[in-house]
Amino acid sequence: MRKGTRTAVAGLCLALLIVAVSATAEDLVLASPERMQDRIDALAMFGTNPQGGVSRVAFSDFDLEARDWLQAEMNRLGLEVRVDAAGNIIGRRTGADDTLPPIVFGSHIDSVPGGGNYDGQVGVVGALEVIDLLNANEIVTRHPLEVVSFTDEEGGLSGSRGMIGSLTPAALDTVSHSGLTIREGIARVGGDPENLDDAARKPGDIRAFLELHIEQGAFLHEDKIDIGVVEGIVGIRWWDIVVAGTANHAGTTPMNKRQDAMVAAAKLTLAINSVATELEGRQVATVGRIEAFPGAPNVVPGEVRMSLEIRDLDADKMQKVFDMIDAEAARIADETGATVSFEEIDAAAPPAPTDTRLRDVIAAAAEKLDLTQRRMPSGAGHDAQDMAKIAPTGMIFVPSVGGISHSPNEFTSAQDMANGASVLLHSILAVDALAMDQ
Repeated sequence: MRKGTRTAVAGLCLALLIVAVSATAEDLVLASPERMQDRIDALAMFGTNPQGGVSRVAFSDFDLEARDWLQAEMNRLGLEVRVDAAGNIIGRRTGADDTLPPIVFGSHIDSVPGGGNYDGQVGVVGALEVIDLLNANEIVTRHPLEVVSFTDEEGGLSGSRGMIGSLTPAALDTVSHSGLTIREGIARVGGDPENLDDAARKPGDIRAFLELHIEQGAFLHEDKIDIGVVEGIVGIRWWDIVVAGTANHAGTTPMNKRQDAMVAAAKLTLAINSVATELEGRQVATVGRIEAFPGAPNVVPGEVRMSLEIRDLDADKMQKVFDMIDAEAARIADETGATVSFEEIDAAAPPAPTDTRLRDVIAAAAEKLDLTQRRMPSGAGHDAQDMAKIAPTGMIFVPSVGGISHSPNEFTSAQDMANGASVLLHSILAVDALAMDQ
């Protein structure tokens, strides 16, 4: 059967079958909370900060040490380990039919400055746990498997962008948290930034991509839900807003004679909050930066510069939110005598829905394991949003205690991590079994 035909048939099988797990998989031992916690603790040694989290930014000495540890773990598990041109660490497990496209799964081990021990790391440790369980039960999947740790996720999804062929020269010249440019950093960790085409995968090269991750929000924890079935990573759009009034003396200009840009900006900020709050759905809109000019306490502000960010899983909904905000801005301009202008910033990210078939596979795996679940969007960015551009992609969330993330106080229990790894394992086996119907 030709590769194109084989891929099409496999896609049809996946669409029709909710989940299929082999009889052998039914007898698998579930993921070990203790083993996962041990690996989390081992990673925590690289870049430990005084607050109890980690500062392990990509390309730093601590990152290099953690990468060495990870590659040693992969080697110990019998994986064939390599670093691709984008600096991603990839551990390959041979399949019964090694000509088939691999099932890829993993996340990242770099952190933000002053970060925690779970963001990204749970996905990598969970991937190692899957390999441990497959080895212990002597199960060989038909597809080859690839465990991936993407480089520099926190600095702008550099590794996954390299894997999908979208890491631009301008991005390579960006200075990372380590003080090195992305180009210098990739070279430092063993990549080849001058030959990134060698890392790029095309649609069809990967059977499916799955990422296990902490939620980074509080919905699962507060509602005591075991598993989040991620519907997609929300899109993000940004605008710079300029509110122009008339600067004037604060002592001699009567209140009813002012064109106060700050008053107009304040009204607009409240209107933005109202639009996002009152409209049905999960959209969010944020003013995160605001600055008045000339910025003197005795001068009525003549200009305010502020930001607007809108996030949602639906691109049309994002546009609707902006249109409503724009209408509110026009109303406020009439009311205050100020003018309001919006300039959209190009670096926005479109929504990245996950594959509907993989959502069903993940949900069925959770149900099989008697775990509660909820379908939900991800409000944070992940490597999965890049991988969704070239491969069927699914994402599994586990609870974050208190919804805290990017902080030393970030925490996910060992049992919750193990639940996620068990769902990941059964999802991988389901996808692999579906392909056997070709």
